[in-house]
Amino acid sequence: MSLSAARPNVLFIAIDDLNDWVGCMGGHPQSRTPNLDRLAASGVLFTNAHCPAPACNPSRSAIFTGISPHRSGLYRNGQKMRQVLPAAELLPRTFSLAGYWSAGSGKMLHYFIDAQSWDEYFPEKKTEDPFPRTLYPEQRPVSLPRGGPWQYIETDWGPLDASDEEYGGDYLVSEWIGKQLRRKHDKPFFLACGIYRPHEPWFVPKKYFDAFPLEEIRLPPGYREDDLDDLPAEGKRMGPNRYFAHIRGQKQWRRAVQGYLASIYFADTMLGRVLEALEQGPNAKDTIVVLWSDHGWHLGEKQHWQKFTAWRACSRVPLIMRVPPGTPGLSKGTSPGSCSQPVSLLSLAPTLLELAGLPPVDDHDGPSLIPLLLDPKADWPHTAVTHLDAPGSYGLSAAKWRYIHYAGGGEELYEIETDPYEWRNLANEAAHLPTLKRLRALAPKKFAELVQPKVESLPALKWAPLPDGGKAPPSKPDGNPFDVVFINNSTRQVDLLWMDRTGGTRDYGAIAPGGRIRQQTRPGAMWMIATTEGKKRRNLGFFEVGDRAARAVVPGK
Repeated sequence: MSLSAARPNVLFIAIDDLNDWVGCMGGHPQSRTPNLDRLAASGVLFTNAHCPAPACNPSRSAIFTGISPHRSGLYRNGQKMRQVLPAAELLPRTFSLAGYWSAGSGKMLHYFIDAQSWDEYFPEKKTEDPFPRTLYPEQRPVSLPRGGPWQYIETDWGPLDASDEEYGGDYLVSEWIGKQLRRKHDKPFFLACGIYRPHEPWFVPKKYFDAFPLEEIRLPPGYREDDLDDLPAEGKRMGPNRYFAHIRGQKQWRRAVQGYLASIYFADTMLGRVLEALEQGPNAKDTIVVLWSDHGWHLGEKQHWQKFTAWRACSRVPLIMRVPPGTPGLSKGTSPGSCSQPVSLLSLAPTLLELAGLPPVDDHDGPSLIPLLLDPKADWPHTAVTHLDAPGSYGLSAAKWRYIHYAGGGEELYEIETDPYEWRNLANEAAHLPTLKRLRALAPKKFAELVQPKVESLPALKWAPLPDGGKAPPSKPDGNPFDVVFINNSTRQVDLLWMDRTGGTRDYGAIAPGGRIRQQTRPGAMWMIATTEGKKRRNLGFFEVGDRAARAVVPGK
């Protein structure tokens, strides 16, 4: 056996925000994914794979550390991985320490690179910015006007008059990864490829939009108008969000579906460039290929848009593994096929270490997938758990069932074989109580507390100074509540005032010099800072709250 075959290479491909709208998974009849389908046909396609969490940061952190959110306490995008898990060894570092060349390009973690974990990266790892130049419209929004401060600014879409090369972004990632795959290496490699689309915004070259004529666009097959009627209170709150209502109000639903399909087609084309480079280079016979997505995406199902839910539209993701013969942990390699057993992306790290013949890591939570790579129909006693942003809220996927539990006690139960879109909640039907009890018993028993991000790591709100006699504008609160930390860097005590909808003020207390207050608020809220000199109050400036937790620093001068 050759040295390269004894120590297999790993090509680790992530596609951001991709649900089951893939040809081989049948999620949408119009999806165009010839390269994904070709890869699936050459390896093992896991048709019941689920993400550790329905958000980028907790999902990717769990995949790269092998540690489940319910053990780490990392449940949300707003947390910082290295604050929660300062000493965790990421998968590329484990391979590097074992003698591999670990390199990557594009988004693999949540908007940072973690330079210490890689031997090389593009863009350069010292920048901690995983994105190469990307073309965006000069004037935005293009298709979807901002509905309010609650709206993520990247929720927008449209065709670009540009070639793939002019567009940059994932094209440049595929170009750099392709160069690594086309050359010989002195060491085996762990090579990570992060394809950003179909993450928002859905701007890609026009030819990808042209492949989906607007008048022919079909709406999501999983959509049902009355889909929330049989849900518990927590589910009913989780389902509808203002994004979907706003998109429908602007008559943009079909255009948005077009944008998502176009972005998937573009991502698939970039994947094709990577696979072609592997096939044409010297590493094709010695490389394990793994493809996954960090979570799915709602386009109206359950009256929801975006992610963050435990429903199958969001938890179920593409997962494909292809292992060459001669691999230490699977000497015969994989045979083409599909597996319907419930698996979690938490299993990727322990599976790859075993395939490479490397020792296991004690911290890894997922079971190795090698039994299923050997025989996709093998007995599999495991479930896959997807953790929401509140400890104790999760979705559990079994072979034929899905169970959702909310921290407040609400439950949902779905029989997937007969109800793949989860339209009928069986949790309150007496006939299904035995199944409900069995699935409850399979769920985690303990949940780590949410680790709050350090204040210094929160994004800063812009300080807007006021002229003498000036006053902050009225609040227009609109969206879910979160905390903002107000920090007084001045040398005098200041007063924190909330502006109501009519322009009146409500006093929320004083902040001493160098002091801080944590205050719950909502998008669109206006908070004014004032001082009191004698009996006279002077307004100094204000902060406008955006769409997420933040810090508001009163300047020192």
